[in-house]
Amino acid sequence: MKKNLFYLFALICSMSLFTACSDDDEAPDYSKVIESEMAGNYKGTLTVTVEGTTMPSEPQKIKIEKAGPSAINLSLANFSFMGITIGDVELKNCVLSQNGNVYTFTGTQDLKVDALSCTINAKGTIANSAVKVDMDIDATVGGLKQSVKVVYEGTRLTGSESSEAKITAFSFDISNEANAIVIEQPVINEDNTITFRVNEEEVEKNADALKNLVPTFTISDKATSSVESGKAMNLSSDVTIAVTAEDGKVVEYVVKSPTKNAVMKFTFDEWEELQSDFGAYPAPKSKNNVLATSNPGAAMLHSFNQLTEWPALEDVQGVSGSAAKLVTLDTRKTAAAIMGAGITSGSLFTGRFAFGEGSTTIEYTKFGVLYPKKPLFFKGVYKFTPGHPFIETHKKSGFPQYEFIETDAIDECAIQAVLYTITSEDETLDGTNIDSDDERIVARARLEDGTAKDDWTPFNLEFKWKEGAAYDATKTYKLAIVCSSSKDGANFNGAANSTLIVDELEVIGE
Repeated sequence: MKKNLFYLFALICSMSLFTACSDDDEAPDYSKVIESEMAGNYKGTLTVTVEGTTMPSEPQKIKIEKAGPSAINLSLANFSFMGITIGDVELKNCVLSQNGNVYTFTGTQDLKVDALSCTINAKGTIANSAVKVDMDIDATVGGLKQSVKVVYEGTRLTGSESSEAKITAFSFDISNEANAIVIEQPVINEDNTITFRVNEEEVEKNADALKNLVPTFTISDKATSSVESGKAMNLSSDVTIAVTAEDGKVVEYVVKSPTKNAVMKFTFDEWEELQSDFGAYPAPKSKNNVLATSNPGAAMLHSFNQLTEWPALEDVQGVSGSAAKLVTLDTRKTAAAIMGAGITSGSLFTGRFAFGEGSTTIEYTKFGVLYPKKPLFFKGVYKFTPGHPFIETHKKSGFPQYEFIETDAIDECAIQAVLYTITSEDETLDGTNIDSDDERIVARARLEDGTAKDDWTPFNLEFKWKEGAAYDATKTYKLAIVCSSSKDGANFNGAANSTLIVDELEVIGE
């Protein structure tokens, strides 16, 4: 039915149907009324009813001009129907008749074109700066008879109305359970599309999740919108929001059905004790046990009663629940110093800590876990407080082989995610090459500002691809998230008690 109706309107409007209204050779002179009370732009709505079924009203502007002492022209510029712009429609030289303060006009037209035939009867009234036009259309389209009624109602504008019709902000309140699947807040793009991302896994769990999202948005002052903010919106497909300015100008925005992305997320809300050859140590729980810390190495020094603190531990005052607290420890007076470890930085990473697997201690960190997606963003929040003194480790001849020099350097933290290719599943990067130009590394998302941050500071880092590199689904990749309380901790340079606290780490991929 809608297709036939659209065909009807397309033909009517393309042939400039409304060429004339009724005329009257002896009509009175209404020039003053036309010029002062009628002529101008009108803001209103167009409502179409087909065979008794009324479709949603569409915002529409019209213009009335003086055509003569007793006649007007009425035009609908850029007439649109069912979201498609058809063109301009005009009723020309419409002669007015007066009844009190109400002025009326009428028009009739018959049309036969191809499979379409119809009779249109139009009548209108103008009173108190308001216009109403009724069009009754008896149509036959391809042998199918249809009764169509079109009503326009509008009010005259003063000329001082605002023409701004914008969505100025659009977001999802994540505290609303219905919006929990949203992983990236919407962006209003230059082409008036609104895009955002949701958690693919959560959408797969709940097929109706996209149908119940509740956006909150604001629009230009004095404008109105076709959709109400704060109400559930079915975004399993695109949704169009028409914003109408005070002067009737309409701007459409399209909220795109969201992109579904994979999410690797670590909240650090749950911790446990794990066992090593040197005893128990604290560790954050993670799905498939993909998180590791420098605690297994520290466990050896605990067993010798040379340490009482841990370089990685739970901080119960996270952004939401607990967080991971990483602390650089002064280990100059421990057995670690014999191996050149004047400090032990607090580190947290995806992978495993393999004590004894390597010729040096920095090779014990096996960075990376299998990752079958193309990573897009690395996100999270952190705080960082540099410690003192800064301890530099230097190798020298003789015994002991290492000396540790205190300086006034200011420590920085390190947070990054690295994607690299592998040829076998047991292949990893470690402390010797994670920051290098190793040919296996294809993309990196790194926090460039490692300076002090007293308050929770969010980061959202885009993965930067090495020149000439691109994601190849036929290859096998590992992803290493690496956080350290001392930026140069892999070389055992850092400040005692430098403290990095991280929370809500996540990698978004597709």
